[in-house]
Amino acid sequence: MVKQVRAARTRQALVRAAAEVFADDGYALASLPAISRRAGVSTGALHFHFPSKDLLAREVEAAATVSLQRLAARQGASDPPGRAPAAPVTAGAAGPGPGGPAGAAAVGGVALQLLVDVSRDLVLGLSADPVLRAGFGLGGDPSRKGGEGPGRWWSEWVHALLREAHGAGELAEGVSPEAAAVAVVAATLGLAGLASRHRFHLSPHLVEQFWSLLLPGLAAPPPRRAARPGIPAAETGPAPR
Repeated sequence: MVKQVRAARTRQALVRAAAEVFADDGYALASLPAISRRAGVSTGALHFHFPSKDLLAREVEAAATVSLQRLAARQGASDPPGRAPAAPVTAGAAGPGPGGPAGAAAVGGVALQLLVDVSRDLVLGLSADPVLRAGFGLGGDPSRKGGEGPGRWWSEWVHALLREAHGAGELAEGVSPEAAAVAVVAATLGLAGLASRHRFHLSPHLVEQFWSLLLPGLAAPPPRRAARPGIPAAETGPAPR
């Protein structure tokens, strides 16, 4: 039992150290000796758990995807159709979270508010979590083929959520959920690339600015207030002088 716990801790240390090295240096320049030194374990121990750099990168991507799924689950989000959920994950209460862009709850509906909240948490996670940052970076690293990382899960989840918003009447007339999803995914993956390759500091303010620009054209206008009983709708404006 003690050996299993020790092995699990060593594996976790290697994944985190690899994420830090991948995030700092990129996949091509990252070396296994550098990763083992940062993790504080021998090269032999590293090869025991991960025989190759590619297998270690895939483990970082898998861990980053789990972290992203947990971010979504904390806001009460579900997984996109056809994708296995991360386990174990305890979903939080559904509904708008604190700190979202001003006016987001008033402009958007339930699905759009969820998208705003999760994208904000994603940006915070990219700044604080090297595993999440490296996972997105590995998925778009031109020196590595076959990597997907959490970017694929994120793209599918955003597309599914915006289709849900469209079906619920939350999107403005004429807005394509597919086109909207492309814009959201491109923006968030672009921020992830800045964080992973250029050490760009991300802040919730960037997300607020993005949504303040996008939401007015994306979300359906709020329903008009019903006129008071006995008074025509045309007469609900300012009283004549």
